[in-house]
Parts: sequence; C-alpha cells; structure tokens
Amino acid sequence: MATRRMFGLIATTLAAIATLPAHADVPQGLNAYVRARAADAAGKTDVAVDGYRAALAASPGNPLIAVRAYREALLAGDMPLVRQSAAALKVAGIAPTDVAVIDVADAIAGKRWQEANAAADRLGKGPLDFLTPSIKAWLAFARGDADAGVGLDPNAKSGIERRFNLENHALLDIAAGRSDAGVTALRSLVASGTDNIAIRAAAAQLLAGQGRRDDARALLAGNDAVLTALREGVTEAKPSAAFGVSRLFVRLAGDIVDGDARPLAIVLCRAALILDPGDDRARLTLAGALSNDGAQAKALATVEAVDRAGPYAATATGMAVTILSRMKETDRALAAAERAASAKGAGVDDAQRLGELLDGAGRHREAAAAYATALERAGKRADWTLYIQQGGALEQAGRWTEAKPFLERAVALAPEEPHALNYLGYAQIERGENLAVARALLERAARLQPDDAAITDSLGWAYVRTGDVAKGLPLLERAAIAEPADATINDHLGDAYWALGRRYEARYAWRAASVYADPEEAARIAAKLAGGPAN
Repeated sequence: MATRRMFGLIATTLAAIATLPAHADVPQGLNAYVRARAADAAGKTDVAVDGYRAALAASPGNPLIAVRAYREALLAGDMPLVRQSAAALKVAGIAPTDVAVIDVADAIAGKRWQEANAAADRLGKGPLDFLTPSIKAWLAFARGDADAGVGLDPNAKSGIERRFNLENHALLDIAAGRSDAGVTALRSLVASGTDNIAIRAAAAQLLAGQGRRDDARALLAGNDAVLTALREGVTEAKPSAAFGVSRLFVRLAGDIVDGDARPLAIVLCRAALILDPGDDRARLTLAGALSNDGAQAKALATVEAVDRAGPYAATATGMAVTILSRMKETDRALAAAERAASAKGAGVDDAQRLGELLDGAGRHREAAAAYATALERAGKRADWTLYIQQGGALEQAGRWTEAKPFLERAVALAPEEPHALNYLGYAQIERGENLAVARALLERAARLQPDDAAITDSLGWAYVRTGDVAKGLPLLERAAIAEPADATINDHLGDAYWALGRRYEARYAWRAASVYADPEEAARIAAKLAGGPAN
C-alpha cells in the first residue's frame, strides 16, 4: 500500500545513521547538541531547534546533528534550518527522499524550472514516484504547454498514481480554459466514489478566477459544513505550477495525516505553504499532523493563524478545541467550544463537541443541554449517536426518567448497534427495571460484539442480577481477563464470587477493583471488603 511505502521514508534516515562512520560523533558544539536532545525529549521544540542550530553552526555538515535538526526544524517551521540540515544530509548521502519535496517547492516558488524538474526526477526515484507525473505536468503548464495534462496516464498501474493523474488532468483542463471538460471529469470522479473536497475546492477556485462563479458553487454542492462555507465564500485563483503542486501536496498530506506517515504529511504541508502561504487548508492539515505527532503548541499556533473570516474558520475552531483538550487545557478548550457552539451559524457539530467536553469534565447536566441543542439543530437528520449521548448525559446527571426515552430512540434508530443496546440494557439492569427485556438487549449486543469486555461484563452482570449467577460468572471472568484494570468489572466479579460462597476470591476481586476505583467507588468497595455486599 502507498501509506506503507511512505512510512518507509521515515525509517530511511534512521537506518542510514547506523552506518555513519566514526567522524559522525559530535566533536564541536557538544553542549548545544546535548541541550537540544534534552529539549527534544521533553517536547520543547523551539528550544531543541535553537540547540540544533547552534550545534550545526559549530559543526557544519555533521550528519548526526543534521538529521535531528531536520526533523525538529520541520516541526517548528524553521525553513532555513530545514534547508541547511537537508544540505548536510545530501552531502553525507543519507538525505531522505522527502527532502526532494522541499526542493521542488523552493524551485517552483523561485520559478527555477530546470531545478524543479531535476528535483521532481529525484522524487521519482523513491517511494513518492507517483507524485512525479503530476508535478511535471504542472511544470509543463507553467512553461506554456496548454496540453500538459494529456501525458498523465489514466491507467497507471499504481492506484494512487492513477487517481492523482485523473484529478490533476481535470484541474489542468480547467486551468487551460477547457473548463467544461475538466468539470465533467471531476463529476465523474465524484460519481465513482473517489471524491475529494480538496480537489473540488481547487477546481472551484480556478473556475471563480475565470468568472464562472456559478459553476464553482455548483461543483461545491453538498451538506458538508466545509463545502457549505466554501460555496458561500469561494475565492478566486489563477492557474500556476505553484497552485497545482501545492494542492497536490495537500491532497496527499490529507490522506496520511492520521497515520504512521504523519511526519511526511508535515513535510508536504510545509512545502505547500512555501508555494502558497495563504492556503488555510494546508495550514489546517499541517496543524492536524503536528498535533498527531505530539507537537501541540506548534499545532495550536498553526490553527490560530487560520483566517477567522475564511471558509475554514469553523474547522479551525473545532481543531483548536481538540488540540487544547490534548494539552489538558480543559478550561480553554471548553471556553473555545462554548464560543463556537453559540456563534452565529453554529451547527450540530459545534454543539455536540461542547457536549462531549462537558461530559468529559463531569458536567453532565450542562452536557445534556448541549446535546439537546445539537438534536434541535440536526432535526430529522439526527442519528443514534446524538440520542445516546443525550440519554447518557441525562442518566449520568441522575435524570433517568428523562434519559430513558433518548436511549430507547437510539436503539430504535440503530437496532444492530451493540453500544446502544448495551447502554439501554445495562442501565435498566442496574435499576432493576424490565429485567427480561434488558437481558435480551444485552444478549443481542454480545452476539454482535462478543469480544467487547464492557458488553461481556454487562451481560454477565445481567445474569447475576436475574439469579443465574453460574451462567454469569464465566462471562465476568472473561471480561476481567480482558480488562484487568477495570474497577466495575472486578466489582461485579467479586459480587458473583460472593454469591457462590467463594469468599476469598470475592475479596481478591474487590481489592483489585479498589485499586482502580474513584474515591466514591473505593469507599463502597471497602465496605464490601469489611462485611460483604449490603444485599
């Protein structure tokens, strides 16, 4: 698969380091290098970059320093240091293939077409070879070739190359004034299931630049929040190699931003922003890659640079909330989510995101109110997840009578969804309501997802609560083996052992539960350890 090939890029330099000769030790700038490594390990990107820059200045061309500097400079967005360290890696013969991505961007930005072609050729010798035909087509267009897209093979052996060739051929047709043909090709891609919003957005910008704003809006049809925002504020763009290649890079980065190849996504986005510093889609994709890579402060700064009056403003706000949550900045995340949920034009996702944060903070009553807003906004489009979130928040807030209809609605909408079945079934078992019906719900959930420890526990506990302890015990034991650190499962297991007269094993399970229980649960379990269950 293409992603696996891309992931190989990340290992290329590390493997090469192992073969470096003795001169790769750090004879000069040692203090700076040691400080940089320490900052690197602590996630202090800016401090690490300063240290690597100083170490590389003291020992120019040292490949061991350069490989560390290259990585951290990409995270920090220090492009001069990226280029300096990449140059050292080239001299040492261990430059990763993705260095050519930056070379392509630099050459195109400077309109150095021969250099750009040479860099594209270098890219074509590695695992990113599928990008080369599209890059070269845009370079040919920049040199005046109106038929530059013709050479893009629609039947290329590689599926990813074939897809990129088709997309860029369509964009190049629009760029060359053959807009009807390009739009038709893009619509065909949408119909075939290979749709990508980034490509449609790029095509719409080119159409708007030709004065065909109605065609641009039509191409952005759809209920997706981003499509709606783009449609309402479609911007104009003039065709160029910088435009086409930047969108190509962002297109690929978007495909891999959530996987193991996210360092490559960072390289692609940095290159795209060299070519088009105003591209907020590239900025958002970069922020996602940085956040997934653990560079939360840099990710947040990148998101905050997105135009708050542009079509990606709402997406940026949502991403900022996610990043702040990852940074454990709960108050700031909640404040941002509340602003987004109450802003003019706020949608279902904004209210739902706020509800999820409030739920996570234990503020279940407020979460239920946020979910109610989301349900109201969704109307007939509301799916089962919103209903179970609303019901769950009400149940956690102690409002079971209000919660139950929402949980029942979730099951009605998704009768084969095990988590909906589990929630409604377990909640009733805990309250001693509709025991036969609740047990049947949990049996269906277990059939649908037999390896889920929480569902296995719920069903085992249902058997215990309905008097069939011998049937429930093996399920509870299986759940405890799968999730040994789950306080609820161990608590249930202890009760089952006690009911069967196995006192020693019961206390062992309760002790295990108490290790992981919250203070309230721990106090209840301590009472069991002292005198057994209350009833």
